[in-house]
Amino acid sequence: MRITIVGCGVIGSRLAKAADEMVEVKRIYLIDLNRNLSEKLAGELKKAVTVDTVEDELYHCDLVIEAASQNAAKDILAKSVGRGVDVMVMSVGALVDDDFRNQIFERAKNSGSRIFIPSGALTGTDALRSASMDELTTVELRSTKNPRALANIEYFEKKGIDTSKIAEKTVLYSGPAREAVQIFPRNINVAATVSLLGIGFDRTTVTIILDPEVESNNHDLIISGAFGRAECQTFNVPSPDNPRTSYLASLSAISALKRIIRNEWIGI
Repeated sequence: MRITIVGCGVIGSRLAKAADEMVEVKRIYLIDLNRNLSEKLAGELKKAVTVDTVEDELYHCDLVIEAASQNAAKDILAKSVGRGVDVMVMSVGALVDDDFRNQIFERAKNSGSRIFIPSGALTGTDALRSASMDELTTVELRSTKNPRALANIEYFEKKGIDTSKIAEKTVLYSGPAREAVQIFPRNINVAATVSLLGIGFDRTTVTIILDPEVESNNHDLIISGAFGRAECQTFNVPSPDNPRTSYLASLSAISALKRIIRNEWIGI
């Protein structure tokens, strides 16, 4: 298999290094807006080369993986599904636009392209997926983070909130997932995943809590419906390279890649 990884940050780099050790992966194409990052990473791997755009090797590529941003995800999805190439998306918030999402899913169905979305830094997505086969009453995601994990966020700056001065547990956002994934495009992509699996972006509730006492990125997923009720808790260790990114998000991407490559679907 030949794969393209767009974005050579924390998740993209870990994924590329893991892919480099997989015997099934024959070539890795790396792309980053910062060419120095992609070239440095390529120099650390055995199977990787840098390219300028997704289109450069799209005809030779089996899977394109986005690990960059919502804007990058939109661009990659549009280009890849049109040519029938499979795509893995990490910036799931790119699918919050209903018209864009429906268009992409329809084009993928017609072209034979598959769209993969890893579970990310969250447990309980398997239960939510199963429960959605009957009526779901509520889906709520509560995310608790250390203030430094949400530093320099435009939403807080506009409201005059200095997260570094938060001294106690404080709810800083509560509302629909549709708004949350747009306000926090790099921090709450799990809300988009939950929305797609369950009752949609408008009915899914997201609460973001900052707590200077916590050192992990925590998620509580609460769902209720015809199946009963479930509460799933995740206490994520932040990535040592970036406190905004949970280590489990990187592991989720690696796990998804292994399943795709080996065509093994345990626990689906």
